Amino acid sequence: MRPSPKRLPALLLGSALLAGALGVGTLASAAGDSRDIPAAAVAHTGHAMAVSAQASGDDPDGDGYIPAVPQVTGVTPSTNTPPPRYFHEFQANCSVTHTAADDPIVYPGQPGKSHDHTFMGNTSTNAGSTTASLYGGATTCKAPADASGYWMPSLYKGDQKILPVGPQTIYYKAGVTDYTSVRPFPKGLRFVVGDPMQSADQFRHHRGFVEGWECGDSYFNTDIPTSCPDRADVQLNIRFQAPSCWDGKYLDTPDHKSHMAYPVVKPGTNDNMCPADHPVALPMIEFKMAFPVNGDMSQVHLASGRGYSFHYDFFNAWEERTLKAMVDHCIVGGLQCDARGYDQTHPEAGAALNTDYRLP
Repeated sequence: MRPSPKRLPALLLGSALLAGALGVGTLASAAGDSRDIPAAAVAHTGHAMAVSAQASGDDPDGDGYIPAVPQVTGVTPSTNTPPPRYFHEFQANCSVTHTAADDPIVYPGQPGKSHDHTFMGNTSTNAGSTTASLYGGATTCKAPADASGYWMPSLYKGDQKILPVGPQTIYYKAGVTDYTSVRPFPKGLRFVVGDPMQSADQFRHHRGFVEGWECGDSYFNTDIPTSCPDRADVQLNIRFQAPSCWDGKYLDTPDHKSHMAYPVVKPGTNDNMCPADHPVALPMIEFKMAFPVNGDMSQVHLASGRGYSFHYDFFNAWEERTLKAMVDHCIVGGLQCDARGYDQTHPEAGAALNTDYRLP
């Protein structure tokens, strides 16, 4: 019998992770950049602030593994090449709800243990959030059925917190070539994308890196630019993609990442497919955030530190039928949909949701 991977209790594992983080957990600075990041940001750098001494309410045995019920077995990564469609995506447009030094994935049940986060989507997300507390809750997403929690480190200019204004763009895309193989997220799935302790080089070469930090005509920056055009039409932007292949077994793992993986290249082709140990193709989330700040950016930083410490968290609490309708219509259907599941270039396809962003 294959031994269970459940071996370290959350507290013991947290101690080990903390010890490892402390070896590299300083606030890194790029050579030649003398920007002065306030002491408050240094104090809350990364997720090495404190050991996770409490397990999630979804993890009764406290070992860090939250099994999917039922687990998805017998799946082989698809190697099919469907008819080419340039787009296979929809948007979840969600506004900022609140900020707090909470993280229900990394520090469940421990308010104030994290650096400051900016939350979107579910209005109740806090350190004690569980699948049950989020599911069916109030949300700032256009689709009322999306009660998921989305959060990222807060952005500051000096000591002033800079919050995105209005609905932000969170894409749900096909990360694999066979977009027809993508299925909805399982209820309660959660993961962390990126690493607050990553170096500038690790950020630049991360599989989720798209265009880095950008403002005006400046793109592919690993750190926040020290200046941006001082114009009303210029904001600071970041795009970052999440892994989209799931192991089919766990809704969370102790490092909040191992149950997910990025697609790999099919040998001898340019096609993307899921790896054999993470065979289930799920939507690829992409944060596309816009912060209303420009001009002198020398004091702009994240609550987690430098710009290359950018990362984000996702906790799925969609109503299942609605998410399936959006995935099937827009991703599997090869469309470029808005938050209603409507593609204006293919009006004949209709929309997945009605004008109230609900299932018809």
